[in-house]
Amino acid sequence: MSTDQLAGSDARSPMRAAVTRPRSTRARRPRSLRARRTGAFYMFTGPWLLGFLGMTVFPLGYALWLSFTNSDGLSPNARYVGLANYREVFSDPDTLASLARTGLFAAITVPLTIAAGLFLAVLLNQPIRGRGVFRTLVYLPAVVPPVGAALTFKLIFDRDSGSANGLLDIFDVNGLAWLQDPYARWVLITLTVWGCGNVMIISLAGLQDIPAELLDAARVDGASWWQSFTRITLPLLSPVLFFQLVTQIIATLQSFLPLLIAVDPTPKGVGAVPQSNQLIMIDVFEQYFSNGRYGYASALLWVLFAFVLAVTFLVFRLSKGVVFYSVDPEPAKNKPRTIGDN
Repeated sequence: MSTDQLAGSDARSPMRAAVTRPRSTRARRPRSLRARRTGAFYMFTGPWLLGFLGMTVFPLGYALWLSFTNSDGLSPNARYVGLANYREVFSDPDTLASLARTGLFAAITVPLTIAAGLFLAVLLNQPIRGRGVFRTLVYLPAVVPPVGAALTFKLIFDRDSGSANGLLDIFDVNGLAWLQDPYARWVLITLTVWGCGNVMIISLAGLQDIPAELLDAARVDGASWWQSFTRITLPLLSPVLFFQLVTQIIATLQSFLPLLIAVDPTPKGVGAVPQSNQLIMIDVFEQYFSNGRYGYASALLWVLFAFVLAVTFLVFRLSKGVVFYSVDPEPAKNKPRTIGDN
């Protein structure tokens, strides 16, 4: 038999086909797997990406363009004014005062909210009877819509028929105008801290993730409850507290609905907001819908965005040496390979 006949018989033999077929399958499998993974990724993230582009990126870009114009929201012919709106923002004493009040409001409410949530989490982490019911009751204010919560506090602290002044009448104390200065700021702070259920539930999850062996070992070594809490619990809980600090700062600096709703019912409009609660978002709302200065209001929003970004960056820088992670992130070169990776 000739060499060509042997080659032909080998090519047509079942053993030869069994040896060569898996090689071609293995060569095609990674590409098809990557294609399926890519298709699944865009299928699941596509709706979110479209919403993100249409509801976030485009409005931000449009607001950035408006901030360089004198648009009033009605006229189609907006004139480009350059940095005039931003210069007015930083030269307007009322705007700077509202920005300072916003920072002060965040500096007071954020630590109080985190401390209240952590305190409740520590209490509700104890093995007490019916703690599931107590956890539910403490968490309920977090799921109340902001409008409903603001209206509830507005009724409670009403000057004439509110239950707060009714309680003061029992002790022969004259009713106070809670929704006006100088008490309006403290009502707003109370309303914000009252909704600390989200902070409580996250802190509770962090507490339950701390190994009980560490606390038991500290107790055996003679450590008090306070020493165990400050030297074991807090360091291990610091990533959770840091996450809450960042998210609470971002949310507090953008507070709006409670400011506009929980005001004295006698006046009308934005002018009803007491001066102590005239935060930056109230100024933005007034410029948009009362004064019709869309360009200037958009500049205010971008200044607020820069302010939030700067505060967040500062918090991240100051967190070094304070936040302790139990597991350090692995280097990229040690990342385990998976099927389909090159």
